[in-house]
Amino acid sequence: MEVNYTLFLKLFAYAVLTVYIGCLLMIFFYSLTQLNMLKYFLRYQKVKKEIPPPLKELPRITIQLPLYNEYYVVERLLKCITSLNYPQHLLQIQVLDDSTDESLSLTKRLVKKYQQQKIPIELITRNQRKGFKAGALKNGLKTANGDYVALFDSDFLPESDWLLKTIPYFSDPKVGVVQTRWGHLNREHSILTEVQAFALDAHFLLEQIGRNQQNHFINFNGTAGIWRKSCILDAGNWEGDTLTEDLDLSYRAQLKHWKFCYLDAVVTPAELPITMEAIRSQQFRWNKGGAENFRKMMGKVLRSKGHSFSVKLNAFFHLLNSSMFLNVLLVSILSVPLLFIKTAYPELTLVFNISALFIISTLIFFSCYWFIHKRIYGGGTASFLNYIIRFTSFYCLAMGFSIHNTVAVIEGHLGKKSSFIRTPKFNIDSQKKALKNHKYAQRKISGYTFLEIVLALYFLFGMCSAFFVTSGGDFGMFLFHLFLFVGFASISYHGLKKPA
Repeated sequence: MEVNYTLFLKLFAYAVLTVYIGCLLMIFFYSLTQLNMLKYFLRYQKVKKEIPPPLKELPRITIQLPLYNEYYVVERLLKCITSLNYPQHLLQIQVLDDSTDESLSLTKRLVKKYQQQKIPIELITRNQRKGFKAGALKNGLKTANGDYVALFDSDFLPESDWLLKTIPYFSDPKVGVVQTRWGHLNREHSILTEVQAFALDAHFLLEQIGRNQQNHFINFNGTAGIWRKSCILDAGNWEGDTLTEDLDLSYRAQLKHWKFCYLDAVVTPAELPITMEAIRSQQFRWNKGGAENFRKMMGKVLRSKGHSFSVKLNAFFHLLNSSMFLNVLLVSILSVPLLFIKTAYPELTLVFNISALFIISTLIFFSCYWFIHKRIYGGGTASFLNYIIRFTSFYCLAMGFSIHNTVAVIEGHLGKKSSFIRTPKFNIDSQKKALKNHKYAQRKISGYTFLEIVLALYFLFGMCSAFFVTSGGDFGMFLFHLFLFVGFASISYHGLKKPA
């Protein structure tokens, strides 16, 4: 019996180590794709940007504004969109409102007011929210009279010359989509918005530029972009079978060999989510949608003709992006028992040295994101010190979100369907002081918060274990566990915190 028990422990130790190393390798390979994109980002910085000349004849454009219960931002949105500098006779504004609350009445009043001012705006509603955002866009496309379709979510505020800056890039008939970079109206609102802005800046500067420069698959980001209508139709139109309909249509269009044009110089400001539940709903949708699209599109990408191995390899890690949270969570949880396994099986010390891959991966991410930070804030010692603080905050909170995002990823890979949960918008410029009375502010504590508290205590135990696991202590994982403790403790704190 004792022999069997010993054998069981050894098998358990080997199983834990195998999963741990597998996850470390996935994170490391993903970090290498980031390093590859950094090379092209830096090269892009040195290239003189060619701006196409204005079109001699402007085309008809349809602007689609998908809305769902956007009471606090719809007025701001319509004021901005109706002020765009573009010939009125070539413009069609579709307000696609699926709202189920009093915001629909407000939208109707606003649309009627602008119609009386001869603005080419119309309201399109549906009795059923079939297909969610994708269904609304597809429904609006039936009556869209523009050759091009610009999309803006309710919290985006394009500058008045946005259409005039983007439409010339369609002079190339192979270009199907022009995507602009997101700006952040409330970057400095809180640590949560700062971390979100940090992550989004890395995506829009490092990843979008890096992929676009290599003609790799990139994604339309769901808003602040413009499509050639014939591209949408050629790719099969909008489909609502995933939670990220933008990523889905992007890949289907590129499989048809349409080009994507990414404009980092055109920045479209938007409001970042400011409450924990708003962030959770957005993160869940993005990460589950990413996994759903891996399940839906990866096979088609691998079988596609006319795409090189490097393009397909990058697409693999692109579509598997959200699954990195699963790998991070597994590495994190397994790192605590590994402290004891390492002590019990000293003959595996050489294998344990593979843990250094996580340090290497972290240094790669740190280096890549520094160049993005420097692009936005400039270089110098003070900027670098601020960057260390920002990166550490981002790293801790990204780890803290891993349990919630892992559930989303697993559901996506398993094909479990769920509703499209909108991210509530708060128009914080006018509503900041009254957030506790905000009709969309979530007041119920999420069940994930209690799991995050448990994990914070778990990694606190991991930190304490470093002192007594061996006679001299083993502090190789201490800093990692400290980051995890801070991350999960911070996320759970914000989860318990009531709207102020």
